[in-house]
Amino acid sequence: MSTRAQQYDATVRGREQITPHLVRLTLDVPGFASTGIADEWVGLVVPGQFQSRYYTVRSVSGAELVLDVVVHEVGLVTEWASGGSGDVVGQQVVLTEAKGSFLPPDDAAWLLLVGDLTALPAMARIAVEHGHRLPVRIHAEVPPDSRIPDYFPDGVEVSWLPLGDESRLAQVVEELDWPAGDGYFWMAGESAQMRAIRKHLMRERKLPSTHYDVMGYWRSVAKRQPRAVDPGPIWRAGKAAGKSDEEIWADYDAAREAQG
Repeated sequence: MSTRAQQYDATVRGREQITPHLVRLTLDVPGFASTGIADEWVGLVVPGQFQSRYYTVRSVSGAELVLDVVVHEVGLVTEWASGGSGDVVGQQVVLTEAKGSFLPPDDAAWLLLVGDLTALPAMARIAVEHGHRLPVRIHAEVPPDSRIPDYFPDGVEVSWLPLGDESRLAQVVEELDWPAGDGYFWMAGESAQMRAIRKHLMRERKLPSTHYDVMGYWRSVAKRQPRAVDPGPIWRAGKAAGKSDEEIWADYDAAREAQG
């Protein structure tokens, strides 16, 4: 029997379109418990849905939490954050408990961060919280219209990488001029690129597992596929019928099984 993660009810207090691809949401989350880990993430459930999508916490101060959300052409959160259901400010959302994995060893002499647009919030928070004691170098593969000059703190070395039809981060890492000594390498982006990079770190760089963290934040497909079962109507029908979340989840699972 599975145990569902801790959840928090939150209210959207602000929305800002930072770039054409990045929306900043400011949330009021009473009782939120941060992990204190610089790349922590939370699951976000928006109105009309009960599936979560995961986002890095850009910053947190008490009950105020900031998420910088990457928006696409379609998607559960994209459609909502882009105003598909009206002004999001004042709306209620649900967050799951925070988790994180950024853990540099005590002997790390530098931080090397590499990522695409989805990794920007985590790289920025890492730089803010650790840049005062360790030199930080960032390589960001971001569209030209989403390169924010003051997104990272002063003193951080940032290289903005060109973005073509697909990510080239694996090749970028293979060609990097690495800092001297022992440090910590952190990277996030498209899953296939991350798999290639893990192999490079283990076989070529021979880094111990304690000195790097590589995460696939998303998976590239030739064309974004529609969901086999749209959870929205099931969620709304279940709520209208007075069903519990557990009962709605069971209805959704049954609908997916019926699709084969």
